[in-house]
Amino acid sequence: MSQTRIARRYAEALMLSAEDLHQTEVVGRDLVRLRDLIRESRDFQLFLRSPVIKTEKKQEVLQTVFGSKLHALTNQVLQLLAEKGREDVLPALVEEFFRFQDERHGIVRMALRAAVELTDDQTARIRERFESLTRKKVEIEFSVDRALQGGFVARVGDTVFDGSVRHQLEVLRRRFTETPQN
Repeated sequence: MSQTRIARRYAEALMLSAEDLHQTEVVGRDLVRLRDLIRESRDFQLFLRSPVIKTEKKQEVLQTVFGSKLHALTNQVLQLLAEKGREDVLPALVEEFFRFQDERHGIVRMALRAAVELTDDQTARIRERFESLTRKKVEIEFSVDRALQGGFVARVGDTVFDGSVRHQLEVLRRRFTETPQN
């Protein structure tokens, strides 16, 4: 079974349990801390992936480090992951949890790359357009990509909307170089 599917199952179980306990915000804050630690600490990443460290030792370390700092439910999931030898799926589990949370709140995340910094008005118009397309609230993660030359590229889930000048020129080039069909 793929890491993503495994992470999705654990994340869904965690989300349902957190909802039952009315602790989704607390668990969400815990997962943000874990995500930040995973991103910042190569040692923690190696610890999670290490097949050499025994299960009992991993559980002990996780309990010592996080026991009093995280909600009991979050700690239970960490212990369960270690027990099942699945601690390497923690980064994907965190991302899947937030995806489920966004889904429940009617939010879709959009990665938006543009050649230059966009004005607030331009960003608002793009957000409105994509909110009408997706019928969900759009959260934009913006970045400048000078290689685009002009326009923007938006990614919503697995769908890419390419409004870059380079793409438009490529479309025109293909139209002009196609042989007419009789």
